[in-house]
Amino acid sequence: MAEDATKAGGAAWMFGLLSWLVPGIGHLLQGRWRRGVLLGGCVIGLFAAGLLLGGHLFDLTDFSGGLLAQVFGLFDLGSGLLYGVAQMLGLSAANTSESAARSTYEYGNTFLMIAGLVNYLVMLDAFDISAGRKN
Repeated sequence: MAEDATKAGGAAWMFGLLSWLVPGIGHLLQGRWRRGVLLGGCVIGLFAAGLLLGGHLFDLTDFSGGLLAQVFGLFDLGSGLLYGVAQMLGLSAANTSESAARSTYEYGNTFLMIAGLVNYLVMLDAFDISAGRKN
């Protein structure tokens, strides 16, 4: 399996990276419109739902939350540019008792993390298709 990854050309890595940055774009660029719109739409929808439910985007540079907060930050980071833009615009709930008192806070956190994890799978799918390992 390691040989397959080294045999993959630069295009496969590019499609994988682009899919991480913008969910579904790697599939769209490969002419897989349905798959790109469906997968990208799912990631964007999960991310938007997480923000609307009052979820908190965990910051990788904040070490006060401990190791688990860092892991959650890696999950959130999987959303690519969605994560960066939301962080820059301050769209996620602040980690305060007021936001945590909201009944949907934990659901929002979960949706945001799942959006990132699903996008990691979307990224790998785009890579595998470009590398010729998947149709």
